[in-house]
Amino acid sequence: MEDRKDFEKVYTEYWEKLNVFSFKMTQDEQLAQNVVQDVFIDLWERRKEVEIVAMDHYLFRAVKNQIFKNYRMNRMDKTVLEDKFENYLIENLPPADSELADQLYLLLDRLPEKRKEIFLMHKLQEMSIEQIATELSLSKQTVKNQLSLALKQLRSGVKDHAWAGVLSSVLAHLLS
Repeated sequence: MEDRKDFEKVYTEYWEKLNVFSFKMTQDEQLAQNVVQDVFIDLWERRKEVEIVAMDHYLFRAVKNQIFKNYRMNRMDKTVLEDKFENYLIENLPPADSELADQLYLLLDRLPEKRKEIFLMHKLQEMSIEQIATELSLSKQTVKNQLSLALKQLRSGVKDHAWAGVLSSVLAHLLS
């Protein structure tokens, strides 16, 4: 992206989506806009040296990283943002190709039975952590841990793909 027209096209196409994403993560309108603006400034300044394969991936990841940078500077808890990021991906990004969907089914089958059950109850049946804990006679922390481990295991299984973050989107699509 070396010319101004390409940049303006990307800016026009992604500004609102990135701003919504940033606001959902920060809950601060001014910070959200500043983050997105910083990402676009950086993109423009580095346009000749950066090679972008997937613009969605690049921009959303850049916004996430910029938010983390802001939070680190203010010493805020990053885990809350990770959760918001995962939720946003699940709700807003389009599903990936069928090859990845097939791989996800295989990865789901590799999860330990109880972990898979908890994960599917949460994603497929849209049960809360508390509901799952009650139904399976487990602590809420155990359910949270199993969900976290399931996501980590699934993410690690798709790390060879261009954007592992798309996993959440695909899972939402497959399980909806």
